[in-house]
Amino acid sequence: MGTTLTKPQTAKPETPAAEPQRHLGPFVRQILGRSDYAIISELIPPGSRVLDLGCGDGELLEWLIEHKNVIARGIEIDSAKVQRAIARGVSVFQGDIDEGLTDYPDQVFDYVILSQTLQETRRPLKVLREMLRVGRHGIVAFPNFGHWSVRLSHLFSGRAPRTKLFPHAWYDSPNIHFLTIKDFEDLCKQEGWTIERRICLAGNHTVPLLANLLAEVAVFMIRK
Repeated sequence: MGTTLTKPQTAKPETPAAEPQRHLGPFVRQILGRSDYAIISELIPPGSRVLDLGCGDGELLEWLIEHKNVIARGIEIDSAKVQRAIARGVSVFQGDIDEGLTDYPDQVFDYVILSQTLQETRRPLKVLREMLRVGRHGIVAFPNFGHWSVRLSHLFSGRAPRTKLFPHAWYDSPNIHFLTIKDFEDLCKQEGWTIERRICLAGNHTVPLLANLLAEVAVFMIRK
């Protein structure tokens, strides 16, 4: 596959999007039924070059193409989802992001998305390093295993937590790494990455305080 991505003349400057901060109040709208998608859509400027890792059936990329005029690529390991994404008209190829992104040169994308996928990867640190190699900015969304309901479930049941946020039995869960907001922030500090934005959510509401305890999902925008 080719790796040259031509950027439209109408594209806005490739600087971190400060504009969305004015639009994010206590209540967060949804896109395609997900508040993390709404946050991601606010963070990505029109005309950007975007790669979505673990893009599923391409719903988010299709939306970004239609509403933000982005140049979009996706990687997905599930062949059936790849076919559905292609049927949507989205450029997606089948691949395992745990194996790296060797098909892409450095900094070829403006934004690389990793939404609700990090906790399912076998080599999360390698995936994060690769996304920041090929992209100028990384947008990472993940469920917060530090949420109070998870803590209580583990404390009182003495078993692997099962909550509304994490309904799977331990043997049937796609999640193989369990991280909290604090864990991710510590990793960014360890790796020397800059956290450009952090939005923490409980349902469709932002969580300004005690996020590691009260937030269900976190969305970070990071760069080297």
